[in-house]
Amino acid sequence: MAVHPLLARIGIELPIFQAPMAGTSTPAMAAAVSNAGALGALGLAAEKLEGAGRMIAATRALTDRPFNVNVFCHRPAVPDAQVEAAWILRFRPEFAALGAEPPGKLREIYQTFRGNQAMTALLLETRPAVVSFHFGLPDQDQIGALKQAGIILFGSATSVAEGQMLADAGLDAIVAQGYEAGGHRGVFDENAPDDRLGSFALTHLLARRINLPAIAAGGIMDGAGIAAALKLGAAAAQLGTAFVGCPESAADDGYRAALAGDAANHTSMTRAISGRPARCLANRFTRLAEEIPDCDVPSYPITYDLGKALHAAGKARGEFGFGAQWAGQGAPLSRPMPAAELVKLLAAELAAA
Repeated sequence: MAVHPLLARIGIELPIFQAPMAGTSTPAMAAAVSNAGALGALGLAAEKLEGAGRMIAATRALTDRPFNVNVFCHRPAVPDAQVEAAWILRFRPEFAALGAEPPGKLREIYQTFRGNQAMTALLLETRPAVVSFHFGLPDQDQIGALKQAGIILFGSATSVAEGQMLADAGLDAIVAQGYEAGGHRGVFDENAPDDRLGSFALTHLLARRINLPAIAAGGIMDGAGIAAALKLGAAAAQLGTAFVGCPESAADDGYRAALAGDAANHTSMTRAISGRPARCLANRFTRLAEEIPDCDVPSYPITYDLGKALHAAGKARGEFGFGAQWAGQGAPLSRPMPAAELVKLLAAELAAA
């Protein structure tokens, strides 16, 4: 099979990308995937400047191969004291049942990459082979500086319109995130109508309509899925849930147990955990969320402050059902094994397909 020009430009052999899962992917995972000939990735959305620098340095210490660094480009949160107070009150009984107190006030715990000059400077200094954006785009001067530094830029799109915006901004490739995908849905505007396109339909549309490489993401767990994506015009496939069960993952024991159990068969999209739509394994949090209208949910990432506090309170009592156990619809096909072995297996399955 001929190597796609995008892969040749990055400097990798396999059309297999590990998704940059913030809070779950680790330097050990990214390095193992990259060393195996695929594209490893770090999710830096939850990291402050120092932590981001440490993660990039730790990955560089483990591999001299290319890897992807992902940042979130969400709009800054819009605080609403009344909505946030009601949110705390709503979850007070859950905290009480765990013998804990909810936060007295909710904070904007993550800073967007938009306009973040310090994080931009870090990326310009460390120069990862790839930088990818989720939830939209940073400022045009940030894009220009990263491109000038020779960094390849990816952006997530959930529609052809978003894909066109990425192309117009001068990005190098589009991650076609289907509705099946685990974790945060990459919609630019979480309050706009969502056509909920599947990964294969979206990949095919982008490949036909936009002159940029498309990377299929969502529900892909094995070589057969990767082969199908490539046949539809994708340059590569991005897999996230497939890597959650790897020993290099930062997933806790509760997350791993849920992924290996019946919960994997029942993922759902919810805003209640973080404030933005995200696909999660069925757990206590997603069941509570079924009764909550979107209009009651505070802005992202303010909501996530309470979500993380509730998970910490539960975890202290051995209750993992309030975790952000992100996973896609392919979760039942998870095969826990070391990341390098998984890449090798995926490559063999792809070759056979």
